[in-house]
Amino acid sequence: MKIEKISKMALYICIGIILVSFAAFLTIGYDNPVGDNNEPILTDIIMWLMYLLVLTTAGLTVWSGVKGIASSKGTDPAATTGVPGGKVSLFTWGLFIVSIVIGLVLGLGEEAFTAADGTVTSGGWVTVVDAFCVSIGILILAAAASVLVSMSGVLTKSAIKK
Repeated sequence: MKIEKISKMALYICIGIILVSFAAFLTIGYDNPVGDNNEPILTDIIMWLMYLLVLTTAGLTVWSGVKGIASSKGTDPAATTGVPGGKVSLFTWGLFIVSIVIGLVLGLGEEAFTAADGTVTSGGWVTVVDAFCVSIGILILAAAASVLVSMSGVLTKSAIKK
């Protein structure tokens, strides 16, 4: 029960920080015309927030994986939960790699991109951005499908209930 309370508190704190950051971004210096473009003053806050959230998520994911491996040594989690963790992990990593490859193949041959201010991004970097965008789309669809399967209880029906 204590872990659930900590988890909820962390969620509420994250939501609060995100809402305050976006509110500040949209209300403080959002209309800052520079030439033909609008350059909000607090763009750096949103960028740093993104970096912080990605690094925190990556760190917690690694910590959770290590903790999960350590706690399930010598036992078969599939026997108690009905979820084959090894197969799920293998599928997850495989899907990630396949989504990156699909993105790279779809983005091959991209031309250099020239922004309105004259900044030129090479075709290689445009391909990398395209690959990650396609990968994100594929992984979002897979995550949505996973949530639906999880909510249906299909994988846990074979679990041994204690």
